[in-house]
Amino acid sequence: MQWVKGLGLGLGAAALLALGIILGHFAIPQNSPSISATQDLDLEILETVMGQLDASRIRENLRELSREPHLASSSRDEALVQLLLQRWTDPASGLDSAEAFEYEVLLSFPSQEQPNSVDVVGSAGDVLYSCRRSEENLTGEQGGPDVVPPYAAYAPPGTPQAVNAAKYGVAGVLVYTDPGDINDGLSLPNETFPNSWYLPPSGVERGSYYEYFGDPLTPYLPANPSSFRLDLTNVSGFPPIPTQPIGFQDAKVLLCNLNGSLAPAAWQGALGCDYRLGPGFHPEGDFPEDSQVNVSVHNHLQLRNSSNVLGIIRGAVEPDRYVLYGNHRDSWVHGAVDPSSGTAVLLELSRILGTLLKKGTWRPRRSIMFASWGAEEFGLIGSTEFTEEFFSKLQERTVAYLNVDISVFANATLRVQGTPPVQSVIFSAAKEIRSPGPGDLSIYDNWIRYFNRSSPVYGLVPSLGSLGAGSDYAPFIHFLGISSMDIAYTYDRSKTSARIYPTYHTAFDTFDYVDKFVDPGFSSHQAVARTAGSVILRLSDSLFLPLNVSDYSDTLRSFLQAAQQDLGALLEQHSISLEPLVTAVEKFEAAAAALGRYMSTLQKGSPDPLQVRMLNDQLMLLERTFLNPRAFPEERYYSHVLWAPRTGSTATFPGLANACSRAGDTSPGSEAWAEVQRQLSIVVVALEGAAATLRPVADL
Repeated sequence: MQWVKGLGLGLGAAALLALGIILGHFAIPQNSPSISATQDLDLEILETVMGQLDASRIRENLRELSREPHLASSSRDEALVQLLLQRWTDPASGLDSAEAFEYEVLLSFPSQEQPNSVDVVGSAGDVLYSCRRSEENLTGEQGGPDVVPPYAAYAPPGTPQAVNAAKYGVAGVLVYTDPGDINDGLSLPNETFPNSWYLPPSGVERGSYYEYFGDPLTPYLPANPSSFRLDLTNVSGFPPIPTQPIGFQDAKVLLCNLNGSLAPAAWQGALGCDYRLGPGFHPEGDFPEDSQVNVSVHNHLQLRNSSNVLGIIRGAVEPDRYVLYGNHRDSWVHGAVDPSSGTAVLLELSRILGTLLKKGTWRPRRSIMFASWGAEEFGLIGSTEFTEEFFSKLQERTVAYLNVDISVFANATLRVQGTPPVQSVIFSAAKEIRSPGPGDLSIYDNWIRYFNRSSPVYGLVPSLGSLGAGSDYAPFIHFLGISSMDIAYTYDRSKTSARIYPTYHTAFDTFDYVDKFVDPGFSSHQAVARTAGSVILRLSDSLFLPLNVSDYSDTLRSFLQAAQQDLGALLEQHSISLEPLVTAVEKFEAAAAALGRYMSTLQKGSPDPLQVRMLNDQLMLLERTFLNPRAFPEERYYSHVLWAPRTGSTATFPGLANACSRAGDTSPGSEAWAEVQRQLSIVVVALEGAAATLRPVADL
């Protein structure tokens, strides 16, 4: 590290003073381009990056990343840690620094000595039928020693009798993926992988059944050696009964022989028989009526070391402002789509930016952090531990978080989930990049054909989905209040009913599966790389942060209208007024519009760097104002009053919707209605705080 000397060369004394106030000391290598306090997005650099992102290199990245199974904490997972470190410290294309951060976390694995099993047994204990313990080895990649057998992580061990136990209460759970949900109803071997992209009959979806995210033993604390750990008897969030996933080939044998009344229409599937509820087997079926299903689960918990890998490009002007771009590294088996398609894109983008950096032709205004998270599949563990360890630093300094997990589900269109302030930067990026495939549409114009909404401000625009807890953005938005987004390419919903790509979390999610069925030619991977790269450069290099806080007004107005229409009359019956909420929304709208006008004024002139910095901090910190760690005491890590889980049916502020749903027909003055009033107050205070953050910084 070399301390900067002579920073004021070429700058006036006033600009130097402003920079000194903002930055203090920071390190910039000698081969960096000249530094200017007004450094802004360089469109030539942006065009260079867009042109150099190479589909064939992304393809080769994916081939290497998915070559072997890499379950969290496995030897191959550790080998990929070293691969990332090697790439990010490469003399010709590496970053400023790269480091692995290791945590000791509680993971769950099936027993190698006692495999989990599901058997139909007769009254004498004789085995009449056994479900497969592994998937069929169709391509030579499903049978290796490193392929973890299908299991439900964190499900407890046990041996319940699963069918006839229904009349006594559920004792165990079998989980399968129905071809009606994943395969558009197709189930024959010649209709499925390796002959198409559909899940073969023996395919089993692995997964974590832990209710929360983060290391189970160290909630709200990083899983470092010195951290306090819960006793296992005090850990919550694990399934209470043994659970085991099976393939639909085996599920058909069990379901199509069940006795009892018909299951509801919504429960029927595509296995070629009527689904019944039991108990017991049908007298004319394949098994005697008194047969049982034995489910033997031998999972065990184990402390394992799991690493995050961070690669950093230090900012030239604002190194203490971070733009984060991350994806997890671990997979259930080969994980070509999930997650390696995202990591393949991340590595190509970091190579291009690292090469420009090493040549001395570019350095971003703000710092860029690339992250490879560990143990995501077990419950977003790596990213959560990172946010716990660096909570204050990240909250104070992070501009935005971009997540690219599965970069390509399929190759029809862009799909984005995110908070409203990131909408404008994504739109700007998507409008400038050509969509893959025939024709000359931009990614934006293609996107709007598949996902769109009518905005009162902009008219017809692409629609962004909201962020739940499906990937590593969760701790950033829900716990830290950092504006976040998740970018991917996906399928045409009019052509498939699949809830996700069919080989999800199975041993059939391989490189050849992607290469042949998901994205031949890798043009959609390249499109995601260009979109993500453009967003990262705009966030890290633009003088004014491209976060449009006024875009929150659409969401707030929509939530308010839903509350008025669906809950207003009920609330009035209990003497609860929505007027404070109406006023709070109006205050926010006015403050956001005024800040937008102020920004426009600054952009037309030659603003002082300190003015820009203060404005950018208002944009960056807005998302934090919606956090209230006491709003949802029953939830872990969920603090964002706009995006917490909503169990109520009304599409409004989640705390208000949930409280009204629980209050239901309870009597006036009950604790349930007091909670409704509390949740309403929480939202009002959050919105008033948000408006105050957007008003001139000298005002309260």
